[in-house]
Amino acid sequence: MDKRKILFKAEDETDFMPILPIGEQDGDMDNELEIPNELPILPLRNTVLFPGVVLPITVGRDKSIKAVSDVYKSDKLIGVIAQTDANIEEPEPKDLCKIGTVAKIVKLIKMPDGGTTIIIQGKKRFEWLEMISDDPYFKASIRLFNEDEAPSTDDFKAYVSTIKDLAAQIIQLSPNLPTEASIILKNIENPAFLINFVSNNLNSDIQEKQSLLEINDITERAVKLVQILQRELQFAELKDKVTNKTRTELDKQQRDYFLQQQLKSIKEELGGDSNEREIAEMKKKAETKKWPEAAKNAFNTGIQKLERMHASTPDYSVVYNHLDLMLDLPWEEYTNDNYDLKNAQKVLDIDHYGMTKIKSRILEYLAVLKLKGDMKSPILCFLGPPGIGKTSLGKSIAHAIGRKYVRLSLGGLHDESEIRGHRKTYIGAMPGRILQNIRKVKTSNPVMILDEIDKIGADHRGDPSSALLEVLDPEQNHTFYDNYLELEYDLSKVLFIATANNLQNIQPALRDRLEIIDLSGYAVEEKLEIAKRHLVPKQKEAHGLGKVNFKIADKVLEKVIEQYTRESGVRELDRQIASIMRYQAKEMALKGKVKMSVSAGDVEKILGQQRYSNEIYKTANMPGVVVGLAWTYVGGDILFIETILSEGKGELKLTGNLGNVMKESATTALSYIQANFKKLGIDPELFKSRNIHIHVPEGAVPKDGPSAGITMLTSITSAFTGRKVKPFLAMTGEITLRGQVLPVGGIKEKVLAAKRAGLKEIVLCHLNQKDVDEIDSSFIKGLHFHYVKTMQQVIDYALV
Repeated sequence: MDKRKILFKAEDETDFMPILPIGEQDGDMDNELEIPNELPILPLRNTVLFPGVVLPITVGRDKSIKAVSDVYKSDKLIGVIAQTDANIEEPEPKDLCKIGTVAKIVKLIKMPDGGTTIIIQGKKRFEWLEMISDDPYFKASIRLFNEDEAPSTDDFKAYVSTIKDLAAQIIQLSPNLPTEASIILKNIENPAFLINFVSNNLNSDIQEKQSLLEINDITERAVKLVQILQRELQFAELKDKVTNKTRTELDKQQRDYFLQQQLKSIKEELGGDSNEREIAEMKKKAETKKWPEAAKNAFNTGIQKLERMHASTPDYSVVYNHLDLMLDLPWEEYTNDNYDLKNAQKVLDIDHYGMTKIKSRILEYLAVLKLKGDMKSPILCFLGPPGIGKTSLGKSIAHAIGRKYVRLSLGGLHDESEIRGHRKTYIGAMPGRILQNIRKVKTSNPVMILDEIDKIGADHRGDPSSALLEVLDPEQNHTFYDNYLELEYDLSKVLFIATANNLQNIQPALRDRLEIIDLSGYAVEEKLEIAKRHLVPKQKEAHGLGKVNFKIADKVLEKVIEQYTRESGVRELDRQIASIMRYQAKEMALKGKVKMSVSAGDVEKILGQQRYSNEIYKTANMPGVVVGLAWTYVGGDILFIETILSEGKGELKLTGNLGNVMKESATTALSYIQANFKKLGIDPELFKSRNIHIHVPEGAVPKDGPSAGITMLTSITSAFTGRKVKPFLAMTGEITLRGQVLPVGGIKEKVLAAKRAGLKEIVLCHLNQKDVDEIDSSFIKGLHFHYVKTMQQVIDYALV
């Protein structure tokens, strides 16, 4: 139903006038009224008039005013026809619908504003045949339609009842329609008038109403009207649903606003809003903060944004946490370095035994810092096997120079965001671990240990090694950019110390930024001192034996070192000493006392039979067996190279889980021997009639590297000549096809491994002599070194 049941737009589109809710219901629809064959025509823009319905019309066009004035003075009948297009100001005959309604002008009223309003009542439908004239107004010849009487069938009655029900429901759902409309519908008894009255007041366009007017069969008109009303009802129900939902949401918003205002008043009574207090505290803290101008401006912008936001919005916590980080970071706050070099030397010596090179480097750094007052911190990298104290040395350095200490473990790190931070808009975003640790220690110049830098991973999420390039470049890290902070932060005063076991696993670009300091393994003498000074006191205290007086003699500690450990560091030694302390703690708990000293027999009782023995090297006295020296990431080690000849066709077989480099060394050694068989005293026929099998024991352990080159050549030569290798002799070096011996790395670890194994003599390249000279002479006491340039010298000395 049209909401304009009471209000309807007039013919001249200027005013709304009330519809008169009264029509003919006597059933004859003025059948006795004489209607001439020619009638003046009144075009209507916005509505269609149905028979029996009374409408007020405001007339505005000159032709229309002239027509209604003349008609009102005479028989008062006029033809009302709807325009096909309401926008046409001066319609022509082609712009008028063919079927209209004969209307009687019931009343003509002159309005105060000069307009004319008429009240008309529809009588009968007609069709105009010809437009006789259009001046001063339209006049046409017409043909009247005979209106069918309403049938009395049950179907028609059902349609009429449905029309009443649907119209009533639409009125009920439409708040703009007066309740009187429902009463009017109930009082209409004439079915034809009911159909015309409802059709006239539909909320439909002119074309749809006109199509209803043009239907001659009243039953068919009723059917179509039911369809239109059902559609109108669905629209009204949907509109009502939307309106109620909107009203509910508005009510909830009003309720929330009211409660918020109440809460605000309560908080003011209690001393103010907590969020406002937090913001005020932030501002107060920022006033005394020492930070760069860029950080200060960014904070002021953020705090202004925070003040405009409600605490319940999701972005509030994001902005708050970002500002909180900015306040917590020690932008230009530094601890004072202790430039007392003698004190620093004393602290380093107390905490760590040996490590002369590293201690010297730290003192050099402090000396320059003391003289210059300010310098970019170097990026040191302690390289060495596990368990030698790389990480704890970093802590000692921090203690020595009076700086805060923080450790960042990089082992297994595979996400670049762990270094650079996440974008702060992401859920769960955090700053990078560099800034997190600086925030924790509250100083911008700590000693930061980047532990296990050679064990950083890389996958589809990024390459943390590349992210570290900016952190560890002294020329760039004064403008380090964290994605979460979104500002540059100065890391140039941080003393970064990286630790690594294997230099080969560090990305080349990252390795270029590091100052590599090698930490070799410990000699037995060093381990003994470390055990006496640090490990034994530490483990006594850890096991509740600090006040118990008992001793472990040097000979006993040497036995533990030589027979129960075989490592470059002291981690396994620490575990063995812990086992002794646990035994002593048990004795103390059970008996109330312990023996005054731990003997060698007690060690075997506690730790079991010795794990390592040097006897194996004394029995390796058959031709073709040579002792080699190898470097591993856990330090130096001893390995055997065994060669045996068998009947065959000169084939070379290699076993023992060897890498490509060692296989190439074996091939090179054989080629050299074949080329120099006369010099070496070998029958050339043996190369054709013997198969050569080279084996390196402990096949489960992968082995690779050039260090076994001279060892393999010596082994093959020994097998072909039948000459044995000198006992307690080891060697390491690389060979060429010309028979030259080339230097190799890891000399200190290899030499110490030979010393631990009980060997007496070592053959090295002459260029490695400088590496041996760097080793404390007391650590290699009893070892004899032979420096060679060619393989011939090796053969002449090693074979007996």
